Amino acid sequence: MDTGKADVRIIADDRENAGGVIAALRKVTGVTVEVRRMTCGDFIIENRFVVERKTLLDFAGSIVDGRVFRQAAAIARGLPGGVLVLEGGSADLRSVGVQRAALQGALIHLSVFMGLAVLRAQDSAETAQLLVYLGRQARACSHGSLPRPGYRPKGRRARQLFLLQGLPWVGPGRAARLLERFGSVEAVATASAIELASIDGIGDTIAGRIRWALGKSEHPEKKGAD
Repeated sequence: MDTGKADVRIIADDRENAGGVIAALRKVTGVTVEVRRMTCGDFIIENRFVVERKTLLDFAGSIVDGRVFRQAAAIARGLPGGVLVLEGGSADLRSVGVQRAALQGALIHLSVFMGLAVLRAQDSAETAQLLVYLGRQARACSHGSLPRPGYRPKGRRARQLFLLQGLPWVGPGRAARLLERFGSVEAVATASAIELASIDGIGDTIAGRIRWALGKSEHPEKKGAD
């Protein structure tokens, strides 16, 4: 089933207009943005996730005055999915004026005990990207499929190589050599450890890990890759 034709639906609080995220979202094809005043959170994604966006400086201030915990409690009473996006880089983190232990303690409380997923973004453009990704995955999951990260290979050989790269320590080069030697993914799956180890760049260690991943042997000893 094709889930990519309908636009991702995002509701944004009108107070986020100055933050740059709304402007970035409006440049993305396949995204519909509705701006209105919200009582909880800064964004609603696909009517499933409430997202609170904070710069690192604002996050530090909200820990001091307790605001972030009140906001998290309000989110928890709403839609089932709550997300906190922390925006900023390492330079911002050094200038927040709050001890690292306090920041870590707050993050533990918000994520572990209050159930918020915590995501990081460098700037408003990356925050917009995160919101779009969240919306697209929400749409895919609602139709019973979980998207696999990465490109979608076309053609039989490309798909075979893609599958082989899911094996431990197998990158594009090793996948190509395995497919050239054995001719199919099925043949790789049924090959013995000795046969696998004979391939250039595989060796005994990686061969053992491949056999273990395929459920054909005991867990190999943890040795360095050859």
